[in-house]
Amino acid sequence: MLVADANSTDGTPEIVRSFGDRLNVDVIRGGMPSVGRNHGAARAETPYVLFLDADIELADRSLVRLCLERAQRDQLHCLTTNIICRDGNWVDKLFYAGNDFFQYLSYLHRPFATGMFMMFDRKKFWELGGFHEQVLFAEDYRLSQQVARKRFAIVRGGVYTTNRRFKKMGHLRVGWLFLKTAMNYWNEKYFLRDHKYWAPEADSAEGASLRG
Repeated sequence: MLVADANSTDGTPEIVRSFGDRLNVDVIRGGMPSVGRNHGAARAETPYVLFLDADIELADRSLVRLCLERAQRDQLHCLTTNIICRDGNWVDKLFYAGNDFFQYLSYLHRPFATGMFMMFDRKKFWELGGFHEQVLFAEDYRLSQQVARKRFAIVRGGVYTTNRRFKKMGHLRVGWLFLKTAMNYWNEKYFLRDHKYWAPEADSAEGASLRG
């Protein structure tokens, strides 16, 4: 497991390394999410890489195993799961339920995954060029949309996330950015613009877990 740390001030590197006697874990240089995730993927030697955000917790302990089995059985290139907002109010939960709904709808045209939980076939990941490091917003959405529909899957089980995005930006702005992103899926210039999504935060760390 690799944790890409973007100069966090909350002791993330020390906390991660404290698990070294129980886990094969290391801290690597982070930065913008694309950069940190690519650094992690470059260190991976396993057939599949799993990208997780720092605030993600598995809702089902068997989820990673289920994703690996599904990927191998169906020769998939990218897998994701449902995102559940366990804490927060009903509006937070509704927004994430809406995200899950639109993920299922995307099967009809151009499926997408978010970097909160994204498992990639490592070979295909690099064939696609990895995460575009000049993309300033929704780099996970942009990359996953390049995967063929028959090579993509949403696996039941889910992961828990926090409502930190809504606290930082507000529900209306998050929803508007989501809508604009969906409407501009074809427009690379949109993703290269700064949408002020990554405003400075006191503590920031982007996690990338790599497992075989």
